[in-house]
Amino acid sequence: MAQELVLDSKLQSTKSLAWWLYILHGLSFLFSLGAFSWIPLIINYIKKDDAAGTFVESHHRWQIRSFWWYLFWMVVGGILFMTVIGIPFAWLIWTAAWVWKAYRLIKGILDLNDNKAMKI
Repeated sequence: MAQELVLDSKLQSTKSLAWWLYILHGLSFLFSLGAFSWIPLIINYIKKDDAAGTFVESHHRWQIRSFWWYLFWMVVGGILFMTVIGIPFAWLIWTAAWVWKAYRLIKGILDLNDNKAMKI
């Protein structure tokens, strides 16, 4: 059975952008613990419609959801950190959120490279 290779420049362009957004989210995550991830987040929101109907759209949603859930857990950790009893729990939540976010970034970029949609 022969396979046909179809090159779609629009799909390739949206895929490249999603790849770069993963890189920007990752750099922000490593160097600022995600504090500057709002920059690629805005691009995710703007460009998500350009990828509508393709597997790349799921990667934009994946990155957007990753940002908001990570922010949520960081805030929960921050609230717990304000109490003496909650400090160890805050560190535990922050560590778990960091590992979870790293997993989401790595899984996302690997699936994007394999042309797989993200299961959300």
